[in-house]
Amino acid sequence: MPALTDIAVRAAKPKIRAYKLRDGEGLFLLVRPDGARYWRFRYRHAGLEKSISLGVYPHVSVKLARARRDEARALVTEGVDPAAKRKAEKCAQADSFQAVAAEWLGKRGNLDPGTVQRDYDRLRKFIYPYLGNRPIGSIEAPELLEALRRVEARGRLETAHRTKSVCGRVFRYAIATGRAKRDVSADLRGALASPATRNLAAITDPAKVGELLRAIDGYEGHDLTAQALKLLALVFTRPGELRAARWSEINFDEPEWRIPAERMKKRREHIVPLSRQALAILRELQPLTGGGHLIFPSLLAPEERPMSNNTMNTALRRMGYSRYEMTSHGFRSVASTLLNEQGFHPDLIELQLAHAERNQVRAVYNRSLRLAERRKMMQAWADYLDGLRSGGKVVPIRRHG
Repeated sequence: MPALTDIAVRAAKPKIRAYKLRDGEGLFLLVRPDGARYWRFRYRHAGLEKSISLGVYPHVSVKLARARRDEARALVTEGVDPAAKRKAEKCAQADSFQAVAAEWLGKRGNLDPGTVQRDYDRLRKFIYPYLGNRPIGSIEAPELLEALRRVEARGRLETAHRTKSVCGRVFRYAIATGRAKRDVSADLRGALASPATRNLAAITDPAKVGELLRAIDGYEGHDLTAQALKLLALVFTRPGELRAARWSEINFDEPEWRIPAERMKKRREHIVPLSRQALAILRELQPLTGGGHLIFPSLLAPEERPMSNNTMNTALRRMGYSRYEMTSHGFRSVASTLLNEQGFHPDLIELQLAHAERNQVRAVYNRSLRLAERRKMMQAWADYLDGLRSGGKVVPIRRHG
């Protein structure tokens, strides 16, 4: 039978039933009633007749189909079943580092989208090109270290450590789902250079804090951004916790803001007592965003995601504050420094900052019994900020209770 030509394949018309056009040495074209044309290779392995797909015409030409047939025939000659080999490769691909990481990332939908995106970007840029296609269970610590040292060599030491941490979570997910035996990132402790310790920029001089508050009041950008900065100064949560705040978490009667555990860094519910000033800001925001679930939605996709993680920092830059002077995260340092200076008990401040308590018995006691004291502290803090904003003589706040 003469070999097939592109002209003959193009001219093949569909019939009521599927039929074959043979090319030789096990290769044939299956023409279906719907007109689709599939290349197949028929072979025998271990005494059984089998076949595998080699692609769809015209995406796979006659020439390419023959080349794929020849590769498959070579495997058969060596005693390898092409179909079994292909299945094994697909399984390995499903268990690749990239596939497992994608599955892990997909299960983090309850987190701030910005956090998930940053984790994805680190993996995509620094890990996928080198280890993405490898079965995750076969990756060894030196291979992961080699990929991370490429980041380290660029001087991005903190990024290298954060990428290693993300990889560790992917490996632990792989262990939980039966696709890896161990977390090899744990073997890299001390292998990467440590980044220099740096504190996030913050203004802690009371007079300059007053200037900052007045600058926020006079901000000429979007009002939602200004309100976010005003509220952040009062509640001093992490910026990501504020950006993702939902109206359903606010209790105007108590009054308090309960942040669910899944959105907290330490994975436990956090209660933020709301001062009169904080409530006033929220009531002012209700006509603007109260119709949705997010208090501070993205202007581009208000129903889908919260305000960008760069929005508040960009606003501070527009007010004239460099990243070395003040950041949105710096409001936590402002509150911590000034509240400590004003004599409030460190336990109250640490509780309100949602820092981890190493002594678990003490942690349970603090979380259950000190909310009333924290309410007094948060109102005193808001009144103190009002005094700084006015620029007048401020009477220091003192520890209550």
